[in-house]
Amino acid sequence: MRLGLIADIHGNLPALDKVLAELDRDGVDQIVCLGDVAVGPQPVETLERLQALGCPTIMGNWDACMLGEEPRVDGELAEMLVDACTWSASQLSPAQRRYMQGFQDTLDLRLDADVTLLAFHGSPRHEASVFAGGHTHFQMFRRFGESVVVNAGSVGQPFRRRRRGVMRLSPWAEYCIVAYDGGSLAIELRRTAIDVEGLVGTMVRSGMPHAARWAELWSTAPSAVG
Repeated sequence: MRLGLIADIHGNLPALDKVLAELDRDGVDQIVCLGDVAVGPQPVETLERLQALGCPTIMGNWDACMLGEEPRVDGELAEMLVDACTWSASQLSPAQRRYMQGFQDTLDLRLDADVTLLAFHGSPRHEASVFAGGHTHFQMFRRFGESVVVNAGSVGQPFRRRRRGVMRLSPWAEYCIVAYDGGSLAIELRRTAIDVEGLVGTMVRSGMPHAARWAELWSTAPSAVG
């Protein structure tokens, strides 16, 4: 079993397409989306791409906000995120809203007779061999007793830590592959470079609130990807 995990796409269709092409090339058996799909410059196009893919999708906090839940957010990007959510939600058709209402809170997958994976967005609710989530926009791998905790990172808005100043965004897309074969569990946290200039152009043309400010947060400084 080879499982592709994607999360926090945030309406970044070019990044999603790049990741899906790599997962297709690598021949994964299944893809699971861990939530926060459409708040961003291309909400409709991103939802359409994900719906056509037909993969299970977890309900993220911003997905829920697009459907009417009150946003609970603070920090330096709070106002920009809330405005982007309101704008993104206004783009959706009734059919697209119904599709999002079908997103799941969690998903249990069996990798083997004795190995389970629990997919969630922000926090798990019960036990599993592998806990797989998103939400933080930072990739992570940790051991937790006899289990492991994995954060797939963000396809569309990977955060970049800074010692000072406002959080920046990285010039790549993040995702994860979980493979289980013959008693061996392998977890790959991956990054793939994206066309930041093209993304910024799309963002500015989209009409999304604060588009110019979002564009300033993308960092094109060289860093390792792969």
